[in-house]
Parts: sequence; structure tokens; C-alpha cells
Amino acid sequence: MSADRDDRDLWEEPADAPRAVKLLQGYVWHPRDQELDLNEELSGEVAPDVHLLVDAMPRAPFTFFDDGTPSDTQVVYQLTLLAKVKPGVDPARLLVEIAPTVEALLDSTPKSVGWQLMEDLREVG
Repeated sequence: MSADRDDRDLWEEPADAPRAVKLLQGYVWHPRDQELDLNEELSGEVAPDVHLLVDAMPRAPFTFFDDGTPSDTQVVYQLTLLAKVKPGVDPARLLVEIAPTVEALLDSTPKSVGWQLMEDLREVG
């Protein structure tokens, strides 16, 4: 039995395996008095192997929005665009291709819905 064995290869994904990557991360919100379920309206597959995840939050991670609106007057959701990226595919390029679809989805919501999204491009492990 070998005393010092390197078993890192047991934990690492093969280089030719698809990897999960966050493309976008952010928030979407609407006034509390509106009966919307943005999780139902927005969540789902927006392209093959690209999913929009929308999760209601108990409260916003900030007190006020940029325009001064108190966050406790809004229902706030965390929004994540997650992709299963094949080897050789550049996540930044994939985001450029998918962004118009996500924008169209967000634009289809009522005018009272706001959002703030940031490019992420981090692998999820």
C-alpha cells in the first residue's frame, strides 16, 4: 500500500465534460400590490442547455432602489442565467447569443417590473 497517493484526479471533472456556468446574476422586482409570479412567467429553458432561474427572496439585499424606492414595497427575486457549456464553447460568446432572448422575456413583463443584471461568467462547482 502506497503511503502518499495523489487522488485529485478522482475529484476533477474530465477536460472534455460539459461544465455549468452562470452567465448572468441579478434581481428582478415588482410592487407588492401586484399579483405576479415572475418565477412562473420567466423561469425555464431559454435555449438548449440554458436555463433562467428566478427565486423569490424573503427581502431585498438592499434597503432602497437607485431611484429611492424602499425595497420593502417590492417583491424581489434573484435571477440567474445558467448554462451547461460544452468544451470549446466560450461562455461570453454564448451570453452574447442568448442575451436578446432574455431581454425579450424581461421586456414582455408589465412596465412596473424592474431588473438589474450583471454578467457573471463563473463556473458553478
